[in-house]
Amino acid sequence: MDVNVLMGHAPAKVDDKGRLKVPTGFRRIIEEKYGLDCFITSFEGERAMIFPLAVWYDLQARLAKVPSTSQAKAKFLERVNYFGQIGTIDAQGRLLVPSILRSVAGIAGDVVVIGNQDHLIVWNEERIGRRMTDEPMTPDDYKELELHGV
Repeated sequence: MDVNVLMGHAPAKVDDKGRLKVPTGFRRIIEEKYGLDCFITSFEGERAMIFPLAVWYDLQARLAKVPSTSQAKAKFLERVNYFGQIGTIDAQGRLLVPSILRSVAGIAGDVVVIGNQDHLIVWNEERIGRRMTDEPMTPDDYKELELHGV
């Protein structure tokens, strides 16, 4: 098993210039495994997602196999490109969050960074707290995971 997966969570801050201070443990794994270049985006505008560029390119390769006439593909690309931009984690461990994403997702000040295996998810601190309360795991969720051997 690969112990260098992005997991757990850490509090973080976004400064007045919109730069996220990537928590040290997450930064170390990303840097060692993938390098410092990332694609930061969102699928729906509710949260920011930080993909190491190699992980994002892998997703793009899978997406390239979807027919160009697919409306789902068009919608997906429209959203991730609207919210997204390529960035590099700087020497101080900071990554610029696109201004549109900071605005729509409320990514400012205190945030929560969650590891999601091969990418990070950045939540507005209040929004993730509400989500944990308002959207609990259901018996159907656990059944679905069981179907996949979890």
